[in-house]
Amino acid sequence: MPAMTEWRVPPAHQPRASEYAFDLDRVLSSVVGLHSIVPSDAFSAETLGTERAGNGVVIDEGLVLTIGYLITEAEAVWLHLGDGRVVQGHALGFDSVTGFGLVQALGRLDLEPIPLGSSAATRIGDRVVIGGAGGRTRSVASQIVAKQEFAGYWEYLLDEALFTFPGHPNWGGTGLINERGELIGIGSLQLERERDGKAENVNMIVPIDLLKPILDDLRKYGRVNKPSRPWLGLFSTEVDNRVVVIGISSNGPAARAELKTGDVILAVDGEKVTSQTDFYRRMWSLGDAGVDVPLTVHHEGVTFDVTVTSTDRFKLLKQPKLH
Repeated sequence: MPAMTEWRVPPAHQPRASEYAFDLDRVLSSVVGLHSIVPSDAFSAETLGTERAGNGVVIDEGLVLTIGYLITEAEAVWLHLGDGRVVQGHALGFDSVTGFGLVQALGRLDLEPIPLGSSAATRIGDRVVIGGAGGRTRSVASQIVAKQEFAGYWEYLLDEALFTFPGHPNWGGTGLINERGELIGIGSLQLERERDGKAENVNMIVPIDLLKPILDDLRKYGRVNKPSRPWLGLFSTEVDNRVVVIGISSNGPAARAELKTGDVILAVDGEKVTSQTDFYRRMWSLGDAGVDVPLTVHHEGVTFDVTVTSTDRFKLLKQPKLH
């Protein structure tokens, strides 16, 4: 993992302690670095790699909230603290619906948890800090620039995500902190938007309100204790109001049904779909994981019907073990 001292946020974008009513340095000290090692034969290794690094936020005694892709199938997790200490962690839980991940520290952190705020109470234009591991020089003074639906290519949908600008260059697992020093979201992605003829990088943030109903389950069971959504194991995008397959997960249901990159999904169970949102919601409405998903597909001039037997993605993942 690169040393924390190897990069800094440009000074113009760093938060200044004098501009906030809370103890900025104390709050940012509770954002830690996170480094995980994943077995090479893990299901997610093909797409996410075997070594992952980002950030996490202390939200309770020894409990660190991060973005789930950093710890999915991790066999080892290390937490890097601002004072130079490194503490071993355990990948405690992961939720594919929200994207959140939880890590339990296996040693003392001696860091004060950041209280959870309300993401629903935020407004476009609100000043926020995107906290990264390493304090002010690795954090960004930012603003909420949008609150809107977000559909991801990996069968992922948020009814309302938060978007911030300027974006954080090391966004994964960063803490979105409001003007009261409360945690209101966790950094997930960097996206590009067009504004005044220029391309700008914004961060997509998972709202903290999505954590509150599932936190107890994640702590107790490592996942949300209810039936999973159907999962097909395909990656898609929207092109001219069409849902186009851009990738297939090896050994997933779509691969077994012989779907191919370049396929266009025209309908789900006979109902036309023209966007990822349509596609996901229609598929998830059919039932829980394991349900058959009838698709109408177009490929190279041929339109055909195929039924894909969905699965619970969680069952394909290696489960974390305490050593």
